[in-house]
Amino acid sequence: MKKLLFALLLAPLAALAAEGGYRLDHSPHDIKDLVSLQSGARTFVNYCLGCHGAQYVRYKSLTDIGLTEAQIRENLLFSGEKVGDMMKSPVPAQAKQWFGVVPPDLSVIARSRGPDWLYTYLRTFYRDPKTTTGWNNALFPNVAMPHALYLLQGELTYDAEKKVFAEKSRGALSRTEYDATVRDLVNFLAWIGEPHAAARKNTGIVVLLVLALLVFPLAYWLKKEYWKDVK
Repeated sequence: MKKLLFALLLAPLAALAAEGGYRLDHSPHDIKDLVSLQSGARTFVNYCLGCHGAQYVRYKSLTDIGLTEAQIRENLLFSGEKVGDMMKSPVPAQAKQWFGVVPPDLSVIARSRGPDWLYTYLRTFYRDPKTTTGWNNALFPNVAMPHALYLLQGELTYDAEKKVFAEKSRGALSRTEYDATVRDLVNFLAWIGEPHAAARKNTGIVVLLVLALLVFPLAYWLKKEYWKDVK
């Protein structure tokens, strides 16, 4: 019975990992790495925001990752947006007609899919002439999204039986550089999903330490009182 319950609890995770029959790679992200977050924000604005918004995040909130408002204006605002605006996509109404689905908002994509899934997904696009966009994905077969980062990664082919990729054409980045770029992008997506996660965890640790310091002496005193007559 215990084994059955354990299996049921793990079933959703197993299904997620097995989507497309492709094993998830571990995402080496770290939301405390401000340089990585800033790099990820730049990649997100330049390559993702054209179709995918982050409508629950304001540009101004990027000051929390070490950017000044001036840097945000100069490097991340290109279409007349203001620093106080939400990070909405300018994607036109024809998006559903073009891709078959409306590109999803990415405000909480890392929380819904998981960083490992995103890290794997963004590294497993390949050329497929049978699809409408000319692209496919080993993790997410028949994906409607074209490979937005292909100029960086280059073009790959994929043998689904052997689960092996081959380079068709080179991109602007080496494999190591591209993986680092994806790592930074996933890091940024994980951060916008819960911008105050690090501060919340630090606060939780402090609260637990304070409670321990306050409760332990009281518990010790009560123990002595209860057992003082026991020999």
